[in-house]
This record gives sequence, structure tokens and C-alpha cells, in this order.
Amino acid sequence: MKFNLTSIKRLVLLVGVLFFIIPQSLMAQKQKPQNLRTYDNEPYHFGFIIALNRMYYSFDYKDNYQTTPISGSLIPKTDESPYYNRDYTYFTRSITPMRNEGFTVGVVGNLRLGKYFDLRLIPSLSFGTRTIKYDFYKLADLGNMANKQNTPFSIEKSIFSTFVELPLQVKYRSKRLNNIAAYVIAGGNFKIDLASQKKDKTEDDVINNIKVKRTDLAAEIGAGFDFYNGYFKFGIEAKMSIGLLNILDSQNIIYDTSLKGIQNRTFQISLTFE
Repeated sequence: MKFNLTSIKRLVLLVGVLFFIIPQSLMAQKQKPQNLRTYDNEPYHFGFIIALNRMYYSFDYKDNYQTTPISGSLIPKTDESPYYNRDYTYFTRSITPMRNEGFTVGVVGNLRLGKYFDLRLIPSLSFGTRTIKYDFYKLADLGNMANKQNTPFSIEKSIFSTFVELPLQVKYRSKRLNNIAAYVIAGGNFKIDLASQKKDKTEDDVINNIKVKRTDLAAEIGAGFDFYNGYFKFGIEAKMSIGLLNILDSQNIIYDTSLKGIQNRTFQISLTFE
């Protein structure tokens, strides 16, 4: 299993900056009357969430995948890309995940566990697209590696997804400072992709793209701030979701023959209203 350390480092840096800058500015403020003074003492409450997300994949590549020849017979028969010639041999130069924006809507259910701890269930619908950029080159004569018939060429493939998500999180909240409190969350998320790829199958019962499984389980970590207004609580949150399962459903075609596994990744900025 491979983790995208760059994304995790960015999230940790963002959380660190927020937790340093915002409390420092708040400390300089005078004490103000608190809104919703008994709000956090309620055993449970509800709300809703709207969010922007960025979905992408993390790849686990096969050993020596860039020097392993791929037969042209592994190109799906209905894939009519002008770059392909099924009599040639292909090599993978790179497979690059590209980040795409999407959005999420959901319902928040919050159960009070203690003075600063809550348990949260947030059934959600997430819409997004994962795009993959493939860089190939082809050889007419495998025995002559210098005999390149074309310069390397690129092909992009996209997978649209509609996820039903069931995030279950533990939330630890700081002591309120005037009408603001900081918090961190951690938990898991079970996902089902309703946008099945079955409709994309060719006459050979394959898909002109990588094929991914419909269900996934993710670990999630994030942080945010709650703002207590006169009538409701407003929150802003940054969250990273890291898929724990290999969702690659191999078809043994040119698009997946270089991969051992694929994991989902999602970065999300959320607004909550409770």
C-alpha cells in the first residue's frame, strides 16, 4: 500500500498554520458574550454539509514496468485512438494521476461523548472525476530499442464517480474562545460508487480504461474551526481521505498491465451548518 506523502504533508502544514495563526489572533480579542452557550451540552444535534473535493488515484506500479513490453493485442478492439497500431509493441513511459474538482453534500449527525469529544456520522453523496494521463511509445521492431516509430504520445482517460459515503468520525474540540473553537477529527469512511463502469464495456466485455471496484474503505484525518452564531453553528474543515483497499479490477489490457494496485485519494474543504 502506497501513501501520498506529499498530500499528507500539505494537510499537516495547513492544519499547523491554521492552529497557530487563528488562536494567536483570537487571543488579542476582548472577551465577548458567548452565543449558544449550552449548545455543546446537548446530547445530540443535526446539520448539513456542503464541500468541494479533489479526487485522484495513487498507483502501485509493477517492478520494471517502464521496460516491460506490452503487446498491441492488449489494446481493446474498440479503442480507436489514432496512436495505436496493434501490430506494434508498446512501452509505458509514465502513468500520472490528475486531480479534478468535485463536490459533496451530506447530513451531519453529532452525538456528544464527553466535554470535548463527539461522535459524528455524516452520510454523504460525493461527485467527482478521476483523470489518468498515460504516456506510451511504440516500437515496430522489439529487437531494436532505438527504432522508435513515433515520439512518445499521451492519452487521457477519465472515470466519473458518484459515491455514497458513510464517514464515522471522532471529533476532539478545544475549549471555546469567545465564539470560536478549533477541532481535529479522525475516523473511517465506507464508500460505494454508484456510477458503475458496466455501461462502458466493449463487445469484448472490457472497458477502454482501467476498471475499478465499486466499494472502498478509507481512513480520514482533518481539522477545522467552529463558529458559534446567534442561531446556528458554522464550521470550516479541511480533510484528507486515504483509501486503504486496492480497488484495481484488472482486465489485462494496455491501461492496467503496468499496475499492481490503485488506491483512492480525496482532499476536501467542507462547510458545516449545525
